[in-house]
Formats: sequence, structure tokens, C-alpha cells
Amino acid sequence: MSGQLLTRPVLTWSFGIAGLLLYNWWVLVPLKPGLLVSANELFSDLEVTGQPFATAMQHADLLSGLLLLGAFLGAGSATVRGGRREWSAMMVFAAAGALGGVFPEICADGINAVCRGRELRLQLPLEQYMHVVAGILEFGGITVALFYAYRRTRSERTRTARVYRVLGRAALAAYPILGLAYLLDRLGSAVEAVFFVGFTVIVLAQLYERTAGLASRHT
Repeated sequence: MSGQLLTRPVLTWSFGIAGLLLYNWWVLVPLKPGLLVSANELFSDLEVTGQPFATAMQHADLLSGLLLLGAFLGAGSATVRGGRREWSAMMVFAAAGALGGVFPEICADGINAVCRGRELRLQLPLEQYMHVVAGILEFGGITVALFYAYRRTRSERTRTARVYRVLGRAALAAYPILGLAYLLDRLGSAVEAVFFVGFTVIVLAQLYERTAGLASRHT
């Protein structure tokens, strides 16, 4: 039993950290001058087939999603009291991330007006819309998880409760800005980067709570 107690959190964190490192491949983009041609460009535009490093980025998204699925499967749905809905939402988030790697965009709708117009007229191949749906599910899944985590811990004074409160309030301000960035095609990569950092913190908080729950169940 003690061996299982040690191994399960270690594996959960190993999968989780590896998945987050791959999820945050975007932090390397500024290190390659010219890769991001405009602040208005979305990071997903860099994954369009034919772009430099597109295949590596697609694989990073796929592996990240699979590793995070493994992390939350290892952590379990019942290790946080009242946290089953959060766990389900995090599973949707991870699966959607992997799906986005399987179905990259066909063209860069963030900076290509022709691509964006054809996309809105439903004239692009199915892969483009699968990527869009994956993105919606990714953002939606983790936002739902944050909502339930915020509600579950609103009367608590723990560190994770404070994290959820800060992120919940930040999300109320940030989502309208994200909507404007997408609608106006302005500063997409900058706004996305803020969200990716926030998502990373949510994953860490969820894994922390769940691995702590694993330990408490065996003490």
C-alpha cells in the first residue's frame, strides 16, 4: 500500500509537469525572431501545415493533452470532496488540447483576411472547424473547472482557494478582452499568453489538491 501511495502522486505529477511543459511551447516563440510576424497573430496560426516548426508544435499539443489526461486519470475524480465536476471539466480541457494537435488549422485566420472570410462562409476543410471546436472545448472546459472550484472553495482560506478567487475575478475581466481580440484581430498572441499562464496555474492547483487528497486518504 505504501508503495502505491508513493507511486501514484509521483506519476500524476510527472505526467502533469511534462504535459504543462509541452502545453507552454509558446514561451519559446520569442526566442526565434521572425517566427511570430505580428502581435495580432494567434499561436495556433504557427501550427498551420507548412509553417516552420508546425509539426513539432502540433505534436507538442497532442502529447500535452494525452499527458494531462493521464495526470488527471491518475489523480482520480474522488480525491477532492465535491470536485468531480471539476475533474470532468479538466478531462475535457486535456482531451480538447490533444484534439487541437490532431487537427491543426488549414490556414492562418488570425492574420489572413481571405482565410478568415472563407472560414466564416464555411468554405474550408473540416480540419479547420475541428480545430476551432477543440479550442472552444479547451477554453470552455477549464473555465467550467475554475467556476466549480471557485464555488467549492469560496468560504475557505487555503492557498488554492485564494488562487481560485484571484483567477475567477481575473477571468471576468479577461474574457471580454479575449473576445475583442478575436473579433478585431488585435493583440491575439498577447491575450492568449495571459490565458495560457492562467490555465497552467489552474492545472497546478487542481493537481496539488488531488495529490494532497490521495495522501490524506491513506493517513
